[in-house]
Amino acid sequence: MNGRVTVAPDIADRVRAAAEQLRYRPSNSARNLSLGRTGTVALIVPDLANPVFQQIMRGAVGEAEGREHRVLVAETAGRGDREAEIVREARSRCDAIVLVSPTGTDAQLRQLLVEIAPVVLVNRTVPGSTAPSVSVDHGAGLQVLLEHLVGLGHRHLAHVTGPDTAAASPERQRTLDAAVRRWEDLEVTTIHAGSRLADGYAVADEVLQTRATAVVAFNDLVAFGVLARLNETGVAVPDDLSVAGFDGIELAAFATPPLTTASVDHDDVGRRAMQRLLELVGGTQAGGIEFDLLAPRLTVRSSTGPVPPARRVVGTVPSVATSPFREEPAHWVVEGTTARLHAAGTVLARLSDGAATPKVHSPRPFLHPVHSLAGVPVSAAGSVLHRHQSGLSLALPDVDGTNHWGGRTYVAGQGPTLLMDHGRQEFQRLSLQDGGTTLSADVRWIDREGEVQFRERRSLSAVALPEQETWLLGWRSRLLLQHDTTFTSPVTRGRPGAGYGGIFWRLAPAEETRMFTEEAEGERAVMGSRTSWVAFARRYGRSWSTVLLVQTVEGVPLPWFARASDYVGAGPALAWDEPLRLPGGRPVDVGLLTVVVDRRLDVRGAHEFADLARKQLDPLTFPANGLSF
Repeated sequence: MNGRVTVAPDIADRVRAAAEQLRYRPSNSARNLSLGRTGTVALIVPDLANPVFQQIMRGAVGEAEGREHRVLVAETAGRGDREAEIVREARSRCDAIVLVSPTGTDAQLRQLLVEIAPVVLVNRTVPGSTAPSVSVDHGAGLQVLLEHLVGLGHRHLAHVTGPDTAAASPERQRTLDAAVRRWEDLEVTTIHAGSRLADGYAVADEVLQTRATAVVAFNDLVAFGVLARLNETGVAVPDDLSVAGFDGIELAAFATPPLTTASVDHDDVGRRAMQRLLELVGGTQAGGIEFDLLAPRLTVRSSTGPVPPARRVVGTVPSVATSPFREEPAHWVVEGTTARLHAAGTVLARLSDGAATPKVHSPRPFLHPVHSLAGVPVSAAGSVLHRHQSGLSLALPDVDGTNHWGGRTYVAGQGPTLLMDHGRQEFQRLSLQDGGTTLSADVRWIDREGEVQFRERRSLSAVALPEQETWLLGWRSRLLLQHDTTFTSPVTRGRPGAGYGGIFWRLAPAEETRMFTEEAEGERAVMGSRTSWVAFARRYGRSWSTVLLVQTVEGVPLPWFARASDYVGAGPALAWDEPLRLPGGRPVDVGLLTVVVDRRLDVRGAHEFADLARKQLDPLTFPANGLSF
């Protein structure tokens, strides 16, 4: 009846048949009484109001129910003086304990764990104890947040800590100390708070007094509190101050603005902890102590952006020419449907799958943040008026009636109108080519009705040239159209100057931006011009950097859509002033080369680097027959 193979199969079949005929059902109470068990395990958390512990509980309860165990839930309410008493009382009523984020000292817990065994710890390990544990690698999570913020140009951070009893605090402090040693110009100001929303709200004014350009909060709830107070006081996030959280709770995507965070699958934490516990109860645990350490992943949303131009640090980034990583090649690292580009000892770019983007912004993969070899920000996330623009992406305002650009659709006679006509792009697969220098992706384009509109094969290739203080990025997309397809822009429907649509860069702002081509200078002259490249020389204090965009077309280049007034961005336009109709069954290639240089280029220098980019990247990125339209 219990499923164990201890008798002959024919006997087991006869017993089950008789039980079915008699409608016999085993009594769990009688079975547990004979085994000396209750069939119940306890989950003890510090704060049931915290969404993190709710998610852990959801995963643990789901795992226990699948194994026919009930779960008793208890809360210590942060009362460290009563924690041991509550745990002992719970253990007297059940078979085992999952103890989440206990606050007692190591000595107190060592004694308690012996008394209440079997037990599994969550987010805590105790030296000298044999209790298994499932924990989050807080150091790794904080590290990805720091790399993200430093990559955006931030050099003064405010770290809002949690409770003094938080077990993760020493690990986080070690990570911060290592970051200050790694980036010698990095300053971190510590502000003591707690773990709740009200704690973040209470210290927001103190954060502003530090004049830090970015905040790293103890958890997402504390970050919510900071955001709430900043919104009250009129501080723009991220234009004035960037805010990042930790934990990745579900509500983080619904903050104002949506919160950048180090995301943890807390449901999985709960499941793993309950699996370990039931293995202990059932006597099936393998030998040795088990310690699961889960690494968070970076989730970039709209609450973080480049450091404000007036606060950028100039001249403090070590020279690339003297870097010990000078000869390191550029290479991609894939993590599921996201990726990072590494070179010269830093992360130059991060690729997001865009899955968390709201539908109204036409979700699509994008590169952001992106920065130069010297750490100067290159990309920007959209402002309040242009949230659909983030870094580098392939965006088209109208493909057979579906908006793949995001935001409002231009309607003749009405102007920009918010319609529910947005599509989305979905990664199907990421893979590495050419020894990791090229990242390949299969992309599905989904129309406004949720149907596959067409498919795309995309490749991103990178080359680092540290001796030139330069790195190069090549984008090539092959559109596999199944039927005749029409691309249009707002210009074709009567909106002058809005011929955008194609591979598009949303560039980071600077104190001064000079936009030019080989023939003209300034937004008015560059907009709509058909030159092979366009350059953006950008000044931060007394330092300059240049972003050079190079077309790969054979023959007459596509018109440039270029802006440098209300925001900085550019890209070759596929349907500038008339619809582009493409036949099905024939692949269509589009591409763009980007050169990022840590100094100011003039026309001659830009022309030389454009030629260099074609020599370095064309053989890697584009086939010999070039583009086909």
